[in-house]
Amino acid sequence: MTMLAAVVSGAPRDEFPFPPNVTLEAVAEMISRAPTAHPRLLVNEEGFAALRRLVAASAPHRDLSDGVIAEAKVLLDLGPATRAMQGRRLLGESRRVLKRTLLLGMAYHLTGEEAFARRCEAEMLAVAAFRDWNPGHYLDVAEMTLAMAVGYDWLHGQLTAEGRAQIREAILAKGVRLPVENERYAGPMRAGNNWGQVCSAGMVAGALVTYEDEPELAARIVHMGIHSVPRSMRAFAPNGSYPEGPGYWNYGTSFNVVLLAALESVLGSSFGLTRAPGFADTGAFPALTYGPSGEYFNYADGGSGRSPQEAIWWLARRFERPDYLVGERALLARQVETMRSGKQAGGGSCRMLPLALLWMDAGKEPTDIRMPLHWNAGGHVPIAIHRSSWTEPAASFVGLKGGSPSGPHGQMDIGSFVFDSDGKRWAMDLGAEGYHGIESRGMNLWSSAQDSDRWRIFRQSNAGHNTLVIDGKLQVAKGAGTVVRFSDTASEAHSVIDMSSVYEGQAQKVIRGVALLPSGEVLVQDELAGLAPGARVRWGFITRGTCPATPGADEAVLAQGEATLTVTKLAAGPGAIWSVIDTEKPRHEWDSGNRGTRMLAFESEAPASGELTMAVLFTPGSCRASVREGLRLRSPMDW
Repeated sequence: MTMLAAVVSGAPRDEFPFPPNVTLEAVAEMISRAPTAHPRLLVNEEGFAALRRLVAASAPHRDLSDGVIAEAKVLLDLGPATRAMQGRRLLGESRRVLKRTLLLGMAYHLTGEEAFARRCEAEMLAVAAFRDWNPGHYLDVAEMTLAMAVGYDWLHGQLTAEGRAQIREAILAKGVRLPVENERYAGPMRAGNNWGQVCSAGMVAGALVTYEDEPELAARIVHMGIHSVPRSMRAFAPNGSYPEGPGYWNYGTSFNVVLLAALESVLGSSFGLTRAPGFADTGAFPALTYGPSGEYFNYADGGSGRSPQEAIWWLARRFERPDYLVGERALLARQVETMRSGKQAGGGSCRMLPLALLWMDAGKEPTDIRMPLHWNAGGHVPIAIHRSSWTEPAASFVGLKGGSPSGPHGQMDIGSFVFDSDGKRWAMDLGAEGYHGIESRGMNLWSSAQDSDRWRIFRQSNAGHNTLVIDGKLQVAKGAGTVVRFSDTASEAHSVIDMSSVYEGQAQKVIRGVALLPSGEVLVQDELAGLAPGARVRWGFITRGTCPATPGADEAVLAQGEATLTVTKLAAGPGAIWSVIDTEKPRHEWDSGNRGTRMLAFESEAPASGELTMAVLFTPGSCRASVREGLRLRSPMDW
């Protein structure tokens, strides 16, 4: 990679296997030899000095530095956080505090201005006075502990003696001691989803900045963290994907990286955790799932928007993969402009972005892109991605979702797809419903049982996705879609998912194939067998594209600005015609509206044989040689 005077050096020598097998005694011995000077968490005093030199020499670092200082100045006039709960969560406040300590601590070390240190101390003293950090929802404690650890460590020498003591005791009493004193609070560190990554990072960070005072406690927490987080890091296997979608990848992986960087910065080792299967490849995941429309393939509970991500820089550096940074510099530049305005300084978005100053390089947009055009994620929540180009703005991009509705943050989106062409998202995912709005009604959002309230929510159900609905019924929550065929050959790129178990009791066989054709067109084809004669099968996709209220029987033309897409029904049951279904208006009082969207759909009736084939061709407006007239359909299992 091209780097200009890196603040944080490359990988330390790490002889541990994965999963780690280090003993508690070995961790305690390492802590006994660890530095006692502050700062030490993620960066030391020499590192901050190197950063100041880098900011003077590197325009990208200078720009982000300016953004950090601008937001920190806004914080000087804002009051400290309060213990303001939203339902059962304090998480919003924890995230604001984390952003504030990082901004103010970084701004102090960039400028030497005492006002930033004083304001950060006031923030931490206010938080230290909270009766607790809401351990009933342990993510709140984890993020708050990390926030306090950063501020305490980075500004250790600037804090008043009294303030330092109060903040240290809060870190210990309201954070680090909890998993040791109560097994209930150790559980979140061992979670198999993003909770394990976030909670391990927060607790270990708190331990690493207070071990002079409580070395035995610190050793137990560090030992617990490095042996707990492998459970959640299993998510990256085998190819770097993330079961909870790109939005939760951003969350879990950023804290995972903070955990590794913290361990290395203080103890000189990440204890073999970087050897977790798929972890070296996961830096590609944001780029792979990011379409040319500027939107993620946002399966599971996540939105389609993308913000700059500090962890990408660490991953690209660690694994010597500058191509992971495709598009990242542009995202960062846009965010810097927002930071300079100060409009988002008081919130919790992009809260760990100041860490990018430690890990980013001053290089240019990568041109040697080693990431594939066609990718099969594998794992227990498989997705498949096909794109026609990494560099053409009008490129075609399609993502197909497998897995189970009962997966982590799962939805009934098995077989659903997104599609981009000509710079637009044509087939979209509505994303997640707001958690607090559902929970505040007493609905059970977090059960994946077949009769769960979760599936009564439009955005969570198969009715609200670009997949099949048979006789108005839900997908089977315990079922799973598996990728049974995949080709990355440019002339016949395709993926096929067997969704039969997701429609158990509704059909005997349900197969969906998606092919990206050399013309840039996309074919979506379904084969069903074992349907009850007369069963009604809805085929549809949600779009922002506008079209006539009564589209043609076989062909519909969508428009977004100057861009167009022709959607052609090549096969369906007799009498099936395109119709437009309103998805803007909420179905129920607990559903959110979906402004500017509609579903283009048709219904097919199963014949007496119970067998049905449906096929739809998507033709971008930029396509100059459509295969529509000469395309011969064959079973996706024979593609």
